[in-house]
Amino acid sequence: MPHARPQFAAHAPAGGDPSPPRELGAIVAQAAKGDQAAWSELVTRYGRRVYAMAKSRLRDHEAAEDITQGVFVTLAEKLASQAGAYQEVGRFEAYLFRIAMNRVRDEARKRKRRPTPLSLQEGDTGTPQAAEHAARDDLDELRAALAQLPDPDRRVVELRHLSQMSFKAIADLLQEPMGTLLARHHRALKKLRQVLENQTKTNMQETGD
Repeated sequence: MPHARPQFAAHAPAGGDPSPPRELGAIVAQAAKGDQAAWSELVTRYGRRVYAMAKSRLRDHEAAEDITQGVFVTLAEKLASQAGAYQEVGRFEAYLFRIAMNRVRDEARKRKRRPTPLSLQEGDTGTPQAAEHAARDDLDELRAALAQLPDPDRRVVELRHLSQMSFKAIADLLQEPMGTLLARHHRALKKLRQVLENQTKTNMQETGD
């Protein structure tokens, strides 16, 4: 299990995993046995993608960092409980992101019961660190548009374009037929484009352009 806390927001989301399932399976198997290099490889490949999904949902950098760290801690515990017997069968991404989605859902429920103080919300630029994070992140408009989509549409767009999951992995995660998923993704993108166009028109009207 990794000891140092990585900063998952340091770079833009990476593309999909380029390695064949057999190679990924070997890396996961080594990580399950406590190999630190294997853990570093998993964090490098998937940390930013988990973070991107959590940040899109919660719109809070610190919460997304905490959740991403927690996801890998949970993953380490689950793999360790299998005594090194884990075997990759092409479903690791679905397994990992199911843990992430559960953690995000739990955090969202906590926030509904206990609203976060304004000073701790994203957008607080009172510190150099907050200003640095704000400067890095130009996805606010997209996240605002995503928040207006129905939850099933929003989920498939986030998993595909922010978490960079394959459609097969998303289908495994959501346990839905591929055809249904592809159709929803197509409709969701059309809705998202319309929302973004409406936002642009509204902004132009407010600024008098």
